[in-house]
Amino acid sequence: MGAYCNDDLNMPVYSAGAPTNELRFSKHVYDNVHGNIYLDPLCLKFIDTEQFQRLRELKQLGVTNMVYPGAVHSRFEHSLGVYWLAGETAQKLKNFQGMELDIDKHDLQTVRLAGLLHDIGHGPFSHMFEREFLPKVMSGCEWSHESMSVKMIDHIVDTHNIDIDAQMLKRVKDMILASTEFSQLKSNAEKRFLYDIVANGRNGIDVDKFDYLVRDSRACGLGCNFQFQRLTETMRVMDNEICYRAKEYRNVHKLFATRADLYRTVYTHPKVKAIELMIVDAMVKANDYLGISTNIDDPAEYWKLDDTILKTIEIAPDQELAEAKDLILRVRRRQLYQFCNEYAVPKEKIEHFKAVTAQDIVCSQKHTSLTLKEEDIAVTNVKIDLARGRENPLECIKFFKDYESEEKFVIPEERVSHLLPTTFQDMIVRVYAKKPELVEAVSEAFENFQVRTYGIKAQVHETPEKKKRRVM
Repeated sequence: MGAYCNDDLNMPVYSAGAPTNELRFSKHVYDNVHGNIYLDPLCLKFIDTEQFQRLRELKQLGVTNMVYPGAVHSRFEHSLGVYWLAGETAQKLKNFQGMELDIDKHDLQTVRLAGLLHDIGHGPFSHMFEREFLPKVMSGCEWSHESMSVKMIDHIVDTHNIDIDAQMLKRVKDMILASTEFSQLKSNAEKRFLYDIVANGRNGIDVDKFDYLVRDSRACGLGCNFQFQRLTETMRVMDNEICYRAKEYRNVHKLFATRADLYRTVYTHPKVKAIELMIVDAMVKANDYLGISTNIDDPAEYWKLDDTILKTIEIAPDQELAEAKDLILRVRRRQLYQFCNEYAVPKEKIEHFKAVTAQDIVCSQKHTSLTLKEEDIAVTNVKIDLARGRENPLECIKFFKDYESEEKFVIPEERVSHLLPTTFQDMIVRVYAKKPELVEAVSEAFENFQVRTYGIKAQVHETPEKKKRRVM
């Protein structure tokens, strides 16, 4: 990521597609995904704060770099990327339908700000913090990084005395919450289509995905055959909703398929999950002493929390952190929780699936000389879908035939291809032994659980014998 300077905040506001002479006075960074990204004065005021700069210390993919060494990019560059794509997308709509949609410079500024600030509320190791760590230390916790982003934005504005129109600020926050349960947007809200650009709660097609699918694939050395540029070049607003040309149906499907593939091969890689489980356990053990979860609702303190919490625990001399330090040392020395086996929940059982626990596995062991305890086992229930659970996300997307047509419609999948999936969600149950000498006992108990639950061993193959014999 290139350097930028902010010595002149009186420069002309840049929008995508601006005249060349305007670009010469714009501040820019070079991004390895999108090329030159031009930053407007108001966004720079947010970027040049300690709260936003904190995003440099939050890895976009959490602990994934411990398996994919190149995956060391941060929330900082992702946020700049989403800022850029949000502005580009809004500008293209203005270029194509400006008179009809009444998109003005304030709309462009609002969408760019929402893209820039949409992830500012993330915690250490990103999704792991809110999905894995907080539920273990705060029962019934409904905290979300989107809600924290909204609080953090207010805190930045107040702390740094940023002059921003109150209505624009409200719209920025509404755009960030648009895809969450906290959204209060109505379907007929004025310029409702603008709220689908950054975080699309209607069908999941948004510039947040456009950026991270390409950025994450590149960092992990994977190909990405989804072309978001084709979507932004051919989209059209109809009845206050962004619609896409019918011939882009397969490209839209590739978006969701690429996301599912990244979840399967990168985000939920068995080794990645093993490391996540260990770091979560370390943070849980350190929580009472360090108060990691204490300030999750106070942005004035919360911004100080980032991925460096791991190093804080690791080098602390305090005896109270001994167990947490031991777990982190095991991660450093690659003495990980041992992946024993996994199975995919039969598709007819997914609808009524109940999360499998360590207790379920312990209760499935037969009489052996080794008695397992819950603390010996880690279980993770991995959900992989196309962005809308068991629903087909393409059923929520509206298409149009050509630019002369006035009709929008949903395309039934059977009219496109019989090769497209008929099931849109996988549930994978994985079990880990926290000590290598327990692999055999845990594997056998896991197999017993499958037979007891489904009448068959649902796993693909037996746990390898060499893994069962492994010791630390």
